[in-house]
Amino acid sequence: QVQLVESGGGSVQAGGSLRLSCAASGYTYSRYCMGWFRQVPGKEREGVAAIYTRGGSTDYADSVKGRFTISQDNAKNTLYLQMNSLKPEDTAMYYCAAGAPWMGWVPMHPTEYNYWGQGTRVTVSS
Repeated sequence: QVQLVESGGGSVQAGGSLRLSCAASGYTYSRYCMGWFRQVPGKEREGVAAIYTRGGSTDYADSVKGRFTISQDNAKNTLYLQMNSLKPEDTAMYYCAAGAPWMGWVPMHPTEYNYWGQGTRVTVSS
C-alpha cells in the first residue's frame, strides 16, 4: 500500500523559507514522477513542482520559478520542496503526489497522479 506523508508546513512571514518533505513507502520510487501541488479553498488544486525521479527532470509553475526547488533523496524515498522568498499568495494546503508516468515530460496536472498525501498547511503572512 502506497503511503505519502508530508511534513514541514507552518507559518512564516513574507520573505521567509520553508522546506516540505514527503516520505514515500510501499512505492517503487524511481519509476514514476512525483510532485507537489497546492490548493486554497474554492480553487482547483494546482501543480507547483514535479520531478521525474529516475532522470531528475523537473518542471515548475511559473509563479514559483526561481523561488522553489524540488529535489529528492532516493536512498530515503523522500521528496522535498524548498520554498524561499515566500509570498502571502503561496498560502495553501500543499500536497505530495506520486505515480504519474514519465512520457517524456513531467506531468503537472493533478489528474495524472495516482497517489496523494494528506497535505501540510503553509501560511505566509505579510
